[in-house]
Amino acid sequence: MQIFGYMEEYDYEQLVFCQDKQSGLKAIIAIHDTTLGPALGGTRMWTYSSEEDAIEDALRLAKGMTYKNAAAGLNLGGGKTVIIGDPKKDKNEEMFRAFGRFIQGLNGRYITAEDVGTTVQDMDLIHEETDYVTGISPAFGSSGNPSPVTAYGVYRGMKAAAKEGFGTDSLKGKTVAVQGVGNVAYNLCRHLHEEGANLIVTDINKEAVKRAVDDFGAKAVDPDDIYTVECDIYAPCALGATINDDTIPKLTAKVIAGAANNQLKDTTHGDILHEKGVVYAPDYVINAGGVINVADELNGYNKERAMKRVETIYSNMEKVFEISRRDNIPTYAAADRMAEERISRLRQSRSQFLQNGHHTLSRR
Repeated sequence: MQIFGYMEEYDYEQLVFCQDKQSGLKAIIAIHDTTLGPALGGTRMWTYSSEEDAIEDALRLAKGMTYKNAAAGLNLGGGKTVIIGDPKKDKNEEMFRAFGRFIQGLNGRYITAEDVGTTVQDMDLIHEETDYVTGISPAFGSSGNPSPVTAYGVYRGMKAAAKEGFGTDSLKGKTVAVQGVGNVAYNLCRHLHEEGANLIVTDINKEAVKRAVDDFGAKAVDPDDIYTVECDIYAPCALGATINDDTIPKLTAKVIAGAANNQLKDTTHGDILHEKGVVYAPDYVINAGGVINVADELNGYNKERAMKRVETIYSNMEKVFEISRRDNIPTYAAADRMAEERISRLRQSRSQFLQNGHHTLSRR
């Protein structure tokens, strides 16, 4: 892998390798872009098959966070950390405290949070060494479990998508097929039920399905059948890549809006949805409630303020649909363009400001 070539091609700022022999820490911090502010992105711990795979994952995820934070209207850039190791066996206190010292050494350019393979307890250990960490225990002033907030953001985004698809944002009487009923999706189902939507749910976890059936009167179907049910809205809330060559011909929904990451198996699937006239709510725009919530911790967490900010996911989705219509491009591309335009505007204004400052100094 030609690291500098890759970083130059996709405009990465920094790649930091962190090693601590005593604790076994092997971490890679990727900082993609800090135009809008310090890079915020979680720490993932995973058993990578090679160091190159770990580097690629860190870089890919960091760029994703740049777009997510920009699209959410946050004054934050994108970064990500991967720790190489088995989260079930290799964790220890020294590891996360050593990692916290590395973060502290970046002096605020990068702020971390939990991700796959890491927990609130791990973030608390990092917090022993640095303040540049979010998603810590509520005892330390954090926002706690982000699932209800993420769910509320998805609900707001789904209403905006419904308005685009059906001409009204009311979900009353609409049938929503929810794939996966984990913590986020369960809370999403609660909002939908309260508005009078009809729910069809599936999950490999039978207990999760039973809870949704008992609490919200949802209809349960087998995992493979969720793609073929008659519904108005398909809400992917479990694995990624469920919008693919196999599933698209089966889907009856006019709107796709859910909490899962990487919903499109490939960008071509977003193109197909666009051609078919299906309204697709880009995943990183609609599921940004969690990151908006933890970002509020940087100002001293205020739940009311955070929830007001999460509500803007509705207007962010409207902007995506507007750009999609304006430029006649699929919504996934419109979301990217919205993020890129915001970063570009700030770069230009900053450049203009510096040039004006230089001229002022020259005249003196």
